[in-house]
Amino acid sequence: MLTSVLNETGYEESAFGFSLSYNSTKDRAKELFPKFAFKQGGENKFLESIYIWLYIKAPRFWWQEFDTYRVGITKQSESTMHTLMKKLLNQSNFEYHTSEELIRDLNVLIKVYNETEDKQTKNDMFLVIKNNLPEGFLQQRVVCLNYKTLQNMYNQRKNHKLPQWQMFFDYVLNDIEHPEFIKESF
Repeated sequence: MLTSVLNETGYEESAFGFSLSYNSTKDRAKELFPKFAFKQGGENKFLESIYIWLYIKAPRFWWQEFDTYRVGITKQSESTMHTLMKKLLNQSNFEYHTSEELIRDLNVLIKVYNETEDKQTKNDMFLVIKNNLPEGFLQQRVVCLNYKTLQNMYNQRKNHKLPQWQMFFDYVLNDIEHPEFIKESF
């Protein structure tokens, strides 16, 4: 699994908006942010205005859980339909070791798919390949989310048994500008 922050924005705008609510200055708002970051009931709504774009390369089994989070997130993903058939597979395409036999079988199917002219046969082959693709197959996405959504994800998944969640949080919290708004006492 790999995650990196592509861009982060909205901190200054969020501070300005927060200052309006408290008839304050932008600098004073920034001083108050840590105090309000973990309050609920709308007190931490300034987090909704701070956005990050992430590049994530993760296994399909992790993406299934990530897709639980729908509010405050947009995603653009690598399409298996358009990219899977363009190259032969190897171990680097999977999160964990995958049997050489399975990779060889998938590569045979990919070769047959690429050499077939008949549209129906191609469609059938594609479905067979997708059906046999292991859950450890790595997929890339660019994800845009806000700090409030990230804080919610952290609170719900910080002790999850899948190690990929801890890896995700380690990457993100080390790369974002204000991890103290996501994890108390960072």
